[in-house]
Amino acid sequence: MMRDLAEGALGGVLATAVMSAVMLAGDRAGLMGEHPPQRIARAALPGPMHRPKPGEGVLGAAAHFAFGAACGALFAVTVGGRESRPSLGAAYGLAIWIVSYQGWVPGLGIMPPIHRDRPERQAVMAAGHVTYGVVLSFVLNRLRHDGRRSRHPRHDRVMAT
Repeated sequence: MMRDLAEGALGGVLATAVMSAVMLAGDRAGLMGEHPPQRIARAALPGPMHRPKPGEGVLGAAAHFAFGAACGALFAVTVGGRESRPSLGAAYGLAIWIVSYQGWVPGLGIMPPIHRDRPERQAVMAAGHVTYGVVLSFVLNRLRHDGRRSRHPRHDRVMAT
């Protein structure tokens, strides 16, 4: 289980990095407006929730990667040592998006729910979360494949011939 947690956390961090690239591309295309992780961090800092605060960008990025690592660890423990199909990862990423942006984020008054937010931002967010899940699946499968190879070198030599 500890190995699953560690591999999942690593996969979650890497998947969050790729997801962040999708979000930055959406931002450059003028689709994002304010980034949700930054708004969530702002709400966690003392003072009025809807006014910019020093450090919210850095805190938002750190929290985004920490949340990605935690979600990756949960996914890895859930699938156990089994291979994860990219479609399962995509569904997991979409589930995170829906639970977050239709659930707890608007529930705390941080942002409007998906259906009341900017459609273009939510399109980027949905694509980013699908990307997160697919990359998470890929990284986990790769880590587990490499881990099996390193634990069974004799078996790998036989299989390679």
